[in-house]
Amino acid sequence: MNLRLIGIGAGVLIILSLPLAGAIAGPDFAGQDDGKGGGLFSALGLSDAPRTSPMAPARPAGGAVEPGKPGPAEQPRTDSRCGPEVSSPHGVEAQTCVLVGEGRTWGRSYYRNTSGRALDAVLTTMGPAGRTVQIRCAVGAGDEPGLCETPKEDSAGDPDSYSAVAEFAVPDDEGELLLRSGSNSSVPGDG
Repeated sequence: MNLRLIGIGAGVLIILSLPLAGAIAGPDFAGQDDGKGGGLFSALGLSDAPRTSPMAPARPAGGAVEPGKPGPAEQPRTDSRCGPEVSSPHGVEAQTCVLVGEGRTWGRSYYRNTSGRALDAVLTTMGPAGRTVQIRCAVGAGDEPGLCETPKEDSAGDPDSYSAVAEFAVPDDEGELLLRSGSNSSVPGDG
């Protein structure tokens, strides 16, 4: 037999056995596993360690974090008040909201433009004492959803005293209005 062929065969055998050896040994993620509960033996039910479901939650019930293990960063709460989803026969859909979080208020409009042409959107957030913030957004032609959002301003007064309106129009001299969407619009009734 050729020694070169034997050497190649031995090398292939070693390479193929490495993943199996790793599976038997089990994971070792920076000391998080003691080696008794992981690996191939555990997966096949041959380990003395209790088997846990792969669908079991990573954290205890109630959202508590195990001591010594960092949890996800807590996100600040954002409240929203949205008007209904509206659409136009021209192929524009939108929903406009007022958002409040961390002492700041802003407007946001979610939209989809299937009109086949680029549009302009003007989003206006109105607050107490005549406070107004307005932004113009380019709305590309296409079926992908998008959003337009005013800058966040310090809140002044009750969140219910704020409203937002988005207007979608053709970007030309006449600016034909295709859709108006408001945060405090009511859904049309049946009668």
